[in-house]
Amino acid sequence: MDKPLLHLVFGGEVRDPQGFEFVNTEQLDIRGIFPDHKSAMQAWRGASQAHVDQANFKYVIVHLHRLLDPEHPMDFHERRSDRHGGDRR
Repeated sequence: MDKPLLHLVFGGEVRDPQGFEFVNTEQLDIRGIFPDHKSAMQAWRGASQAHVDQANFKYVIVHLHRLLDPEHPMDFHERRSDRHGGDRR
C-alpha cells in the first residue's frame, strides 16, 4: 500500500481574487484532509463550483505531505497515478 500523500482543502472570502489574503480566518470553510491529490481535487472542485457566483470566494489545496517532508525530491511527493497534464502543484 502506498504511503498517503496528505492534502488539506479549505477556502473562504479573499480580499482580492488574485491573492490569498483571507478576509476572516475564523470563518474559513475547512473541507478536510485527504489521502491523495485526486480526492483533494474532487473536494476542491465541488467547493469551488458551489461558490462560482462569489468572485471573492476561493478554495485552495495545501500539499501537507510537502510541508511535512520538504527534504525529499519532488517526484517522491507525487505518485505517477496522481500526475495529470496541466495540473499545477
